[in-house]
Amino acid sequence: MFHDVRTGGAHADVPEQLEKLLKGTTTVGVKFRDGVIIASDKRATSGTFVASKSAVKTIQLTDYAVATISGLVADGQYLVNHVKAMAELYQLDMERPLNLKGMAKLLSVMLRNYRPYFLMAHLIVGGIDREGPHLFNVDFFGTLTEEDYLATGSGSPVAISVIEEGYSPDMDKERALKLVISGMIAALSRDSATGDGIDVVVIDRGGVRFLSREEITELWKELSG
Repeated sequence: MFHDVRTGGAHADVPEQLEKLLKGTTTVGVKFRDGVIIASDKRATSGTFVASKSAVKTIQLTDYAVATISGLVADGQYLVNHVKAMAELYQLDMERPLNLKGMAKLLSVMLRNYRPYFLMAHLIVGGIDREGPHLFNVDFFGTLTEEDYLATGSGSPVAISVIEEGYSPDMDKERALKLVISGMIAALSRDSATGDGIDVVVIDRGGVRFLSREEITELWKELSG
């Protein structure tokens, strides 16, 4: 879906349209001492209708990076699939992996190049490269920033308040993992558009590892008790 964002006429209300389209999910990213942890909920909504209870919003880009999607699923998938292909071509051509900033910049350029139209997607890009762990925020305007922690989607105000309270840049993996899940628990309990479980992924020097349902359930019970 595309929207003409040129000012005036029938499109003067585009900021309001964007706000509506970008609601309905929670994704979280936290950088810790040796890597990055990213989580997303599994509910996809269309207005007040729950369109899916098993949506995949965290997608592996390479064996050292992932991206999350909030906004329109089709637009987010298009962007992520394009960057995955570009990263593979870069590896073949240059015989070295594309770094995290390069992937985030590709997303940023693609989003800006669609103006005066918008791709309705807000993304987190996280992982680890030669320079260490990185976490990037790429919004639908193409704005690119590097962060220590962030959240996107309608549940982000709740999740980020929990994370901001407990964050420390020298956290180890276990502490960071509990902080991320605590933020997601808060978002699922307070935001009606967030729900139906979560996906959690750890990216460190060992690669990309998605936590199993059993691991998530055990941590969830521990932190909810």
